[in-house]
Amino acid sequence: MDGKDPTLLEKDREEDIVSAAGPDTAETEPEIEHLDEDDRLTHEFVEAVRDAVEEGDDGRVYDLVEPLHPADIADLFELVPAEERPDLGKAIAELMTGEVITELNEHVRDELFEALSPDAVAQIAEQLETDDAVALIEDLDDEEQRAVLAELGPEDRAAIEDALSFPEESAGRLMQRDLVAVPEHITVGDLIDYLRDNGDLTTEFWEVFVVDPAHRPVGTCQLSWILRTPRNIPISDVMKRDQTLIPATLDQEEVALRFQKYALISAAVVDASGRLIGQITADDIVHIIQEEASEDALLMSGAGEGDINQPIRESYHERVRWLIANLGTALIASLIIAAFGAAIEKLVALAVLMPVVASIGGNAGTQTMAVSVRALAMNQLTQSNTVRVLWREMRVAMLNGVTVAALIGGATALIFQPMLGIVIALAVVINIITAGLAGVAVPVLFDRLDQDPAVASSVFVTMITDSMGFFAFLGLAVASGLVS
Repeated sequence: MDGKDPTLLEKDREEDIVSAAGPDTAETEPEIEHLDEDDRLTHEFVEAVRDAVEEGDDGRVYDLVEPLHPADIADLFELVPAEERPDLGKAIAELMTGEVITELNEHVRDELFEALSPDAVAQIAEQLETDDAVALIEDLDDEEQRAVLAELGPEDRAAIEDALSFPEESAGRLMQRDLVAVPEHITVGDLIDYLRDNGDLTTEFWEVFVVDPAHRPVGTCQLSWILRTPRNIPISDVMKRDQTLIPATLDQEEVALRFQKYALISAAVVDASGRLIGQITADDIVHIIQEEASEDALLMSGAGEGDINQPIRESYHERVRWLIANLGTALIASLIIAAFGAAIEKLVALAVLMPVVASIGGNAGTQTMAVSVRALAMNQLTQSNTVRVLWREMRVAMLNGVTVAALIGGATALIFQPMLGIVIALAVVINIITAGLAGVAVPVLFDRLDQDPAVASSVFVTMITDSMGFFAFLGLAVASGLVS
């Protein structure tokens, strides 16, 4: 040995290894985390994709996006600016499968489809299940629909045209055409052989539908029963005859309620004559439940569709009409205040406390209205129990009113004067009881008129509570002799 420091020798060996391996190995690009702890795409990942798109490095874009789940790829399109989405789509064209398309936000999907030819849209539609293809095509303009349908194969075109003949948001639009249906005279062994030998059958199903000669469903047979039953047993001895049948014209919200009520995994869809024409599965219902819940919450506020990807002009049209309606209802409350203008001038404390009365009543009304709208949506509030529910909410309102009135009345008596404390306490009780009544009555009235009970009910409930709050408070103040 030459006596060189062992540490330096080790360092020399490391440098030789790095030099032999080349510069690419020595400076490996750090891996970017795709998802955070909440399974959301990280900011660093999104920015890396955007930078690669801006540089025109399609290979880099593809390598970054390829490991993602289809749902995450759809989220990525929503997170990048609209002007960058076409270039992103071109860079990962091979990854734009039917699974990704079905997960895309409808507004983002429409933007991408505007740049595609009818033939390209048709090719995407042919990759999808019938219900997903219908959801894709139904949002297109009539002219675009006809152009896309013309590019489809005869079988796919016939299935989609048939689905489009049903009302929007109905079971007919939602259902899948691919299912397994067999006659009831066969045995379990015959069924197993049929499932194994017929390569054209759908590969994803949970139960087999048993039909009569007219193709009307007479029962269902779960796959677990089939696998555990001897081959010589007739299907009619194994199948479950009680089943929930879904009319093709039934609204999708009602379909979701039936799945929830009867704990269904799948259900047969029948036409007006009772013939089996499709099935709906639980995975379809998950989307419907989320969609309907979000829709009701947004409609209660008059926010329209409430999608952050919705074009600005559409958002404006949906929201401004309810703001104008709210302006009109607010004028009613203003007229009540104006009628007591002289009293307010003599006792400034009235002006100070008026917003308190109105705010408490408005919040109480919103609480009751939210409960009522949910009960109507879940079929818990019907004509059979409307009076009972109304009386229940009135009792809750009375208890809330007395509690809040005691607090605000006591504070007002200490800060201003005892009589004013009594006046505001009575006004609060009256307004909260009115809010309870309005919170039930307004949604029920909308429902009786065959209108969505969530549609801007808050605008009318707020008008009632504000008007009653001001009228009760100012009227009691005048009647009590606080002002003359």
